[in-house]
Amino acid sequence: MGPDRYAGLIRPPSVRAPVASSVWRWDDADVHLLRLGRPDAPVRVVLLHGAGGNAAALRPVAEHVAALGVHVTVPDLPGYGRTRARDRRVRYGHWQRMTADLLRAEDDDRPLVLMGASMGGLLAYEAAEVTGLAAAVVATCLLDPRDAAVRARLTWHPLVGQVAGPALRLLAGPLASVRVPVRWVADMRHIANDPDVVRAVLGDPRGGGGRVPLGWMRSFLELRLAVEPERARTPLVLTHPAEDRWTPVALSRRFLDRVAAPTEVVLLDRCGHFPVEDPGLGQLLAAVRRTVVAVAGRGVGGAAGDAWPEAAR
Repeated sequence: MGPDRYAGLIRPPSVRAPVASSVWRWDDADVHLLRLGRPDAPVRVVLLHGAGGNAAALRPVAEHVAALGVHVTVPDLPGYGRTRARDRRVRYGHWQRMTADLLRAEDDDRPLVLMGASMGGLLAYEAAEVTGLAAAVVATCLLDPRDAAVRARLTWHPLVGQVAGPALRLLAGPLASVRVPVRWVADMRHIANDPDVVRAVLGDPRGGGGRVPLGWMRSFLELRLAVEPERARTPLVLTHPAEDRWTPVALSRRFLDRVAAPTEVVLLDRCGHFPVEDPGLGQLLAAVRRTVVAVAGRGVGGAAGDAWPEAAR
């Protein structure tokens, strides 16, 4: 299966948006950015993937989002996709810094919606809070690795999650740079409920079929949030797959229930962790559309306005 391995795994949008790629120089990395939609659209969306993902995997969903009339940017986070860095010692901190720097570099007068899939949900939340540049966040999951219940589900076996933190702390120095298959540490078997999607992800050497440094896993499990949810200001929509066999919605709610900003919950019917099934896909796009309409009439910075829907915790 070639570069178009993800084509045909999701129904195409009725309207095709323009697609382009660019490279953004950040630190010592050439960061690949997938762009979809009209560059002059009134609202911008930045869509972030999680571990085992990349821009190519999210492109089918991003095409649907761009069809809503927004401009979408999907970066390949360091270690994945077509992003290239001279330093292969990728850590979760690189993801945090790169995302925040990208938002600052591309900031303009238009409202910005941050979207995050899987582990990208928490990344989107934190980038919004750190920069103050997003008008809203839409996340499929909110997975806080400091939570023992989350760690138990992230890995392929609950016992691995329980011992992963203490064990990885022993892996310092050269061992931290050892790269192991993503599926050895993450439960990629349940990345989706559709077997064809699982095969596509696991067969992608730049995604779920690739390798990750042990130091990246350690840095993620030892996460330090710059802004705890009790101090959050950016409105947040949790669009969680209702039939997620990897990270059930209860795990995301543990974090969401602490968020001080306005929140909304949308369960995506019949969807697995990678939400490609209907009617959940349509529900996701409807939630994004409502969010875009809500932010289009107000500025950025996370200040809730009259256009924001009532919170549904």
